[in-house]
Amino acid sequence: MMEKNIVSEEIIHIKAPLDEKTVLSLRAGQLVLFDGIFYTARDASHKLLIELIEQGKPLPFDLQGQVIYYVGPTPARPGRVIGSAGPTTSSRMDSFMEPLLQRGLKGTIGKGNRSQEVIDLLKKYKAVHFSNIGGAAALIAKSIKKCEMVAFEDLGTEAIYRMEVKDFFAVVAYDTTGNDLYMEAIKRYGR
Repeated sequence: MMEKNIVSEEIIHIKAPLDEKTVLSLRAGQLVLFDGIFYTARDASHKLLIELIEQGKPLPFDLQGQVIYYVGPTPARPGRVIGSAGPTTSSRMDSFMEPLLQRGLKGTIGKGNRSQEVIDLLKKYKAVHFSNIGGAAALIAKSIKKCEMVAFEDLGTEAIYRMEVKDFFAVVAYDTTGNDLYMEAIKRYGR
């Protein structure tokens, strides 16, 4: 008898920014297609966001319900919205999570696992982390319909961009109850 997959075969359509009902309904292993708005941020832009928070200054966008995609998109070729837009390693942003979650961030997208501290913060602040496929940057870019600079232009690909997406694929890796898709895979299939 075949074991049940740890990744759902059903694909759920969701909208970003995320509302609380959607966030609470998501479970690790679910496949999703996003429509809506993401913001991009990587290491350097996260550092600047945290500095603004610590200085009591306004952020370049409202974090309430937002999804941050850990990506440094490459410049667009002529006739394209964006160049390659594959996820970067999520754990590099772990130390920046709590202040952003405190201000309403509800989702992040990247590749690879997160620390136990971040899993606990996702439970505490009722947020989720999605994983995407590394190495599929050109394919992922096809889901991005619009991309515009929001802040920190001098950071180049690490600047913050506002992206409009349609049918952007991701997998729920960590949910609001602490379920961990990566740990489940290790338990089931070994290292």
